[in-house]
Amino acid sequence: MPQSFAFLLLPGFSALGFIATLEPLRVANRFRPGSYDWRILGRDGAAVTASNGMSVNVDGGPDALEAGTTLFVVAGFEPLAHYDEGLTRWLRQVARHGHPLGGIDTGAMVLARAGLLEGHRVTLHWEAVAAFREAWPQLEVTGELFEIDRGRITCAGGTASLDLLLELIGRSHGSELAVQVSEQFVLGRIRPPREHQRLQVAQRYGIANRKLIRVVERMERHTETPLGTLELAAGIQVTRRQLERLFRLHLQTTPSTFYLQLRLDQARQLLQQGEASVLDVALACGFESASYFSRCYRQRFGLSPREDRPRREGRLSAGELAAVADR
Repeated sequence: MPQSFAFLLLPGFSALGFIATLEPLRVANRFRPGSYDWRILGRDGAAVTASNGMSVNVDGGPDALEAGTTLFVVAGFEPLAHYDEGLTRWLRQVARHGHPLGGIDTGAMVLARAGLLEGHRVTLHWEAVAAFREAWPQLEVTGELFEIDRGRITCAGGTASLDLLLELIGRSHGSELAVQVSEQFVLGRIRPPREHQRLQVAQRYGIANRKLIRVVERMERHTETPLGTLELAAGIQVTRRQLERLFRLHLQTTPSTFYLQLRLDQARQLLQQGEASVLDVALACGFESASYFSRCYRQRFGLSPREDRPRREGRLSAGELAAVADR
């Protein structure tokens, strides 16, 4: 009997994450016909539009799944924008019937909202990790390419979906088939889950100075309670002036400006991917003053925090809006 998969596409889903999950199944069937079958689902049974504007026809809406079917929730930006209690009930019913559940890209957020990830290791797209941890601090987020943990499968999406499916194919049919499938996609190698989702600091910023790399890595680990320039300099055993010279030489900026931009970028991820209030986001990114946070945010992105998340800010109370002074 073929192994069955179902894909629930949510509006704005990642097209690459979905295709990279589906295509390995198709290719596996070329070499071993009948190994897999699949269905594509949408919330109301109508075509679903991806984040790139591509429309995908579906086979139906959420209904009973055949025994043994693995369900993947495929999402993208704003995964909870179309979430409701009806989806919660259906997902919990699927879980009660013993179906393995997976989340592609930010699909893990939907499973977490339904309370279906408790006690399991979780991963998702790196851009949504901070917002996920803010919303569900009790869950263990690993940041790996994918996680397969006792009936729960989560994946960072993008090309990591290929690595996940090659792992699943290898577990079911052996490494030989997994290699055959990977070669059809011209992959140089099959990545293990522990590899980093993002480029390392040296590659991301185009720097090779080891001391500077260590400082930037430390900044990325300390966004909620920012470190002072003197403390950063002491951590690599240089003076403050020497640290400033390193930043000017290699990054054409100052340590304080770079750190501020890094924290603002983190804040934008929280605002766009999570549901925390603007005030909570400001505090999570090391801003003690909400008005200062709003000014800096506008200077960097050209709009206020509230304007950057119009769909969700309406959920805040009038008192919260007044508190953040976000005008």
